[in-house]
Amino acid sequence: MKLYQTGATPSCRRVSIFLKELGVEVPRVEINVREGDNLTDEFLARSVNGKVPMLELATGETLCESVAICRYFDASYPNDLHLFGANPLAKAEVEMWHRVVEFQGLYTAFQAFRNITGFYADREHCVEEWGHESKKRVNEFLPVLEKQLSQHDFVAGNAFTIVDITAFLFIGFCINGLKIEVLEDYEAIRLWFEEISKRPSFN
Repeated sequence: MKLYQTGATPSCRRVSIFLKELGVEVPRVEINVREGDNLTDEFLARSVNGKVPMLELATGETLCESVAICRYFDASYPNDLHLFGANPLAKAEVEMWHRVVEFQGLYTAFQAFRNITGFYADREHCVEEWGHESKKRVNEFLPVLEKQLSQHDFVAGNAFTIVDITAFLFIGFCINGLKIEVLEDYEAIRLWFEEISKRPSFN
């Protein structure tokens, strides 16, 4: 089994943090996406989406998409962490909040950064105006997250889940990628972010 990754990217970090929470070690293969290692014929022949992370199983089968990979490990290594929820309601709440944080937060932030900076202009059409609109939508979403965290210890309720991993990466990307002063402007997010940062899996 091998995990192909570009370690610093949010999607790969999500899997890495998840694996640390589970206490699972997997051999890694570093891929340089900036140089286009993921666009080679060899990589694309094994990857559905041509992106990292990609998990290659001992059987030769491959899995793409970070959450799918996390689900695979969660099911393959029995545990009582309930990172996808502990009961039917909790599972539904985790799914709900995960989609909200991904679609309104993390993916929108990606669109803002990529279109404003033209970071991947060599392989995709960038529209700066769409980047600024996406950043505006990120700023409009932050109060939603602030409200939830002012009422709950964690994003999906009162237990740590994969949603907190994704939200942590989203906030970090806002700060470092989009230069949004999230921790200065949102107290509940700041307190949650500081507490989450203390978990060994995030270091």
